Amino acid sequence: MILRIQVYEIEVWPLPQYEGRGTADTEAKAYLNWLEMDVFEHLLSQSHFQAVLNEKDPLTVLNNGYIRPQSLRGRVVSDEVFELRKHPDTRIARRAETLSLLAKVISERQVQKGLRRTLLTQAKRLAWLAERRLSELANQVETENNEE
Repeated sequence: MILRIQVYEIEVWPLPQYEGRGTADTEAKAYLNWLEMDVFEHLLSQSHFQAVLNEKDPLTVLNNGYIRPQSLRGRVVSDEVFELRKHPDTRIARRAETLSLLAKVISERQVQKGLRRTLLTQAKRLAWLAERRLSELANQVETENNEE
């Protein structure tokens, strides 16, 4: 089964100082655990839905004077694909499909709480898109009636 994830941009936090270190490296592991928690909390605070689509919550760890490195952010969708998928009705249909496929995965497996939270967030996003679209169309009809 294919679960299509919709991603417009990605943001990464390069860590060249840990390149080549093994999974047993306690210094690298401590920093990576902290960074995962820090980035998770940062993204959560910026989220319209107060949610991050993550199957598992990061560990809660102390900041031992760590600093989040500068990130790199970029678009991963071409202009052509963006044009094809930007229409509100297309976005609603794709979100509904994603929600359906995710619900199917959950029904077929024993999943963690995080995946169920992702399902709820996807449902909220679908409702938000549908409400926005309905509001846009209602405003459009009202404007057209006023112009007559």
